[in-house]
Amino acid sequence: MTASPAPAALTARAQEVSSQIVEDILTLVRHETGSYDLPGLASGLDLLRELTVRRLGVPDHEERHPGGECGDTLTLTYGGTGAGHVALVGHYDTVWPTGTLAGWEQPAAAEDGREKVSGPGIFDMKTGLAQGIWALKLARESGAALPTVTFLFNGDEEIGSLSSRPVIEAVAQKVDVTLVLEPSAHGAVKTARKGTGIFHVTATGVESHAGLAPQDGASAITALSEFVVAAAKVAAPDKGTTINTGLFKGGSAINVVAGQATAGVDIRVSSAAEQARVDEELDAIEVSDPRVRIDIDHAWNRPPMTLNAASAPLLHLAREVAREQGRDGLRDTAVGGASDANFVAALGLPVLCGMGAVGDGAHAQGEFIYPDTVPAQTALVAGLLGRLAEPLRG
Repeated sequence: MTASPAPAALTARAQEVSSQIVEDILTLVRHETGSYDLPGLASGLDLLRELTVRRLGVPDHEERHPGGECGDTLTLTYGGTGAGHVALVGHYDTVWPTGTLAGWEQPAAAEDGREKVSGPGIFDMKTGLAQGIWALKLARESGAALPTVTFLFNGDEEIGSLSSRPVIEAVAQKVDVTLVLEPSAHGAVKTARKGTGIFHVTATGVESHAGLAPQDGASAITALSEFVVAAAKVAAPDKGTTINTGLFKGGSAINVVAGQATAGVDIRVSSAAEQARVDEELDAIEVSDPRVRIDIDHAWNRPPMTLNAASAPLLHLAREVAREQGRDGLRDTAVGGASDANFVAALGLPVLCGMGAVGDGAHAQGEFIYPDTVPAQTALVAGLLGRLAEPLRG
């Protein structure tokens, strides 16, 4: 087994450079990269590459994969001194539209006086990006044998990774281990995530004058409302299945029986069996007016993620590294949100998610990190890299 970084020295060094890591985090946050702002995403990825090169040097291999209507995906590979190969995956797009930063307010300190730092995308997930870069830098400085590391930065995770998914899956199949730099769950790593569906439902009815001939019309809005109520009853929270209609629009004028209506439905499931059940039961919903046609686009975006057999040894190793670094009991947890780790887990490959920030408020005004956790989180990833110079074994 190759020598790994001395835990105490690695943690101490992370503490020494903590202010520099936080400044890199803020550099990324100050450049807004909303998922639909292609120019902002392009320049934001340039900035992220520049920051990586500044800290780690020019990569041995890099490739920029065009995203089309989405942000590009960038892979940067740094050769190691060991036989292992690790992917560090993170997205640089955020849910916040350009211009949000101007009106952003810093939150008050926590009740215990603990400092918070806030900004659009700081928790989800620009802190993880900076910590991942610094983790490799610190692991290198330790002198330990290290695996080859491939960074994968994608700009469309928040809208389903539509362009980057094939790249993520291809990289995951070439490496031994994938670590996803998404925010932690209050310090816990994420080993299970729900699968997600983004369904688009269209009701097509018959238009007519609402005053002169209402009987000639078949309201798409009424029918779709019936569908939405029935769909909500398909949810099974006790099985981890939730169904939320978040968008609803239709009609052409207030005095016209609506000829068309559409709804956007968010679905979360914890198992493939529930996914199949939801598909079947939604298709079976009938509305009261047979003249209205209901069309459902079953768009399952991410499969459910569970702690597969390949990932269990990786979790054990992460706990071992954390314990050596003085962290008592690294927890793992299941969460309702999805990430790019779902794709990797579905392939049966070793992956851990939630290796990034400690804080709270993802997708909410005031999302924040605790800057005093940055050294420990960075050291954890650095320590793991030092133990993965050889392929992970169960």
